[in-house]
Amino acid sequence: MNKVKILSISLIGMLVLTTFVLTLDRSISTAEAAESVVSQAPAKASLTLNDAQDFSQVRNKVSRTLQLEIMSIAESPVPGLLQVMTERGLFYVSQDGSYFVQGRIFNLDQGMRNETEVALTGARLAGLENFKDSVIEYKAEKEKYVVNVFTDITCGYCRKFHNEMQEYNDLGITVRYLAFPRAGLSGQSYHDMVSVWCADNPQKAMDEAKNGSQVAAKKCQSKIAEQFSFAQQMGVNSTPNIVLPDGSLILGYQPPAQLEQALKAIM
Repeated sequence: MNKVKILSISLIGMLVLTTFVLTLDRSISTAEAAESVVSQAPAKASLTLNDAQDFSQVRNKVSRTLQLEIMSIAESPVPGLLQVMTERGLFYVSQDGSYFVQGRIFNLDQGMRNETEVALTGARLAGLENFKDSVIEYKAEKEKYVVNVFTDITCGYCRKFHNEMQEYNDLGITVRYLAFPRAGLSGQSYHDMVSVWCADNPQKAMDEAKNGSQVAAKKCQSKIAEQFSFAQQMGVNSTPNIVLPDGSLILGYQPPAQLEQALKAIM
């Protein structure tokens, strides 16, 4: 009987000891996990801060080295590569600031989607909002579509486009002109376009200028320079350039019926 009692007491003691060891082990594991979480939090915050500093360093380096005004800098679809929007368009730079890339990125996994154009498309639509009150508009009576056209009054194909304005309007296409003086902001074309935009009747002045008539000199607070700069940022380097409602860009003149088909394809 005494042996049975001793055995029972021993078994109970072993159970108590085992329970204590398991409980202690769980406590240690929990404490280590908590310590790990706490130790990781500052590292994550530090990484975010370093990222921001790196972006700033890249911005400063590109601006200083290439003498470019940078409008924005952000991550691109390609890991390790940043996309930089400048006064001269969209470029790419390595995250360490060592390499500068001019070109377009295509996504092989998404049917060769042009990622550069996707980025520019959104920027065009956002930027056009800044000029919605400073365009010269030819509104269609039965409007179906609205296009924004960068134009120059001396451009031959711009004049051809303008001479067919009624046909565009008859197809329901409203045309909004923005200025892109091809010779830059110091030539006579620039001053003439300022005069057109500042005229008492800008639409009439545009009609006369596109027909080759002398432009009456006029001055005012116009946004010609801003429109020209914005066009360069968006990849415009000639006229006419047509921005469709989805932000995509058509380079060059488009006959009325052909432009209508392009608009139908995206609507």
